[in-house]
Amino acid sequence: MSVVEAEFRQGGDLAELIAGMGKAARSAAAVLATTGADQKNAALRAGAAAVRAQADEILAANARDIEIATDAGLAAPLIDRARLDRERLEGIAKGLEDIAALDDPVGAVLTEWDRPNGLKIARIRTPLGVVGVIYESRPNVTADAGGLCLKAGNAVILRGGREAFHSNVALHAAMTGGLKAAGLPEAAIQLVPTTDRAAVGEMLAAPEYIDVIVPRGGKSLVARVQAEARMPVFAHLEGRCHVYVHAAADPEMAREIVVNAKMRRTSICGAAETLLIDRGLPPVHAASIITALLESGCEVRGDEQVRVLDARVKTATEEDWDTEYLAPVISAGMVEGLDAAIAHIRAHGSEHTDAIVTDDDAAAASFLNRVNSAIVVHNASTQFADGGEFGMGAEIGIATGKMHARGPVGVEQLCSFKYVVRGTGQTRP
Repeated sequence: MSVVEAEFRQGGDLAELIAGMGKAARSAAAVLATTGADQKNAALRAGAAAVRAQADEILAANARDIEIATDAGLAAPLIDRARLDRERLEGIAKGLEDIAALDDPVGAVLTEWDRPNGLKIARIRTPLGVVGVIYESRPNVTADAGGLCLKAGNAVILRGGREAFHSNVALHAAMTGGLKAAGLPEAAIQLVPTTDRAAVGEMLAAPEYIDVIVPRGGKSLVARVQAEARMPVFAHLEGRCHVYVHAAADPEMAREIVVNAKMRRTSICGAAETLLIDRGLPPVHAASIITALLESGCEVRGDEQVRVLDARVKTATEEDWDTEYLAPVISAGMVEGLDAAIAHIRAHGSEHTDAIVTDDDAAAASFLNRVNSAIVVHNASTQFADGGEFGMGAEIGIATGKMHARGPVGVEQLCSFKYVVRGTGQTRP
């Protein structure tokens, strides 16, 4: 147990804790809503500097988390997500600087028009207010979510998982140091000081304090948040991502994309979980893709036609087509053309990220138009499903719902809008 958590448990009541944090966040959000870009950017850059200056302390805290997780027998993908090193830490700091470099979304005029009666109407981007983020494993979310919410003029309440608790505390200290250096309220970025799961329930039942909830974690966490939250939720339940290799695909490009989409980092939500190969692709090229996956250390579970390509392929079950492995395992099947590939994705996908590899522009256009996932990709890896790769600086998560926040949730998606109406004395008859 950390010192921070111990201090809370000595006399803490969870309902009172979340209510107190919520009230403080509301007050901070009122300040941030009218804070200028320069001051917010100063806080972000100071936070980045603090992450670098406190690298040894943060990495020591992370080492403690990894040791605890390993001793507890935590699954390898979760341990990988929780692990920090100097390269990842520099990525966190750089991400904060990238967010600072973005245009300020608050106050941007989205559209404006004049009415025949002389009224001038504009739709203006505004902060959401207070965002709650509930996450597991990834300590970078502490900085990414804090930085994105700050840039968008929101206060945020963070509740990280026990896998990275000490890392989160250390990163949060750097973020609040940035706020203090810029003269902004430290309650703008708060971290729930306990891993007690009951705190999640208290957050989900507090719509008077929290305007939007963003869950980042496993299927059970996201399902619980979607079922219990009394406020809107930005989330994806699973990342069952597909790569479809069309008959007109360049074989070398297809091989490189498929291996990268699956194996670059198997534990992220943008990792490919199913490979679909067009029956029109020459068997020698199809076999080279399967062989490349196997030789990269990936277990392939295929249908009957894929198993013919390489004896090492295991038999795929019906369950495999609906599985997010988050591990070096992929399901692979042959499909009879574009329509069959799209039908498979509609039946088994999670509307996260799906890709086509082809040199046929008409086939690509049809795929991109008909596949209704949050992110659709042509001739590139699904692992680009990331706010940083989209030029958003970072992301607070990937959303697969149908609200305005869909795909990577960055600063613009963390805003709402209002209508500003200017008149010259008009009254309605």
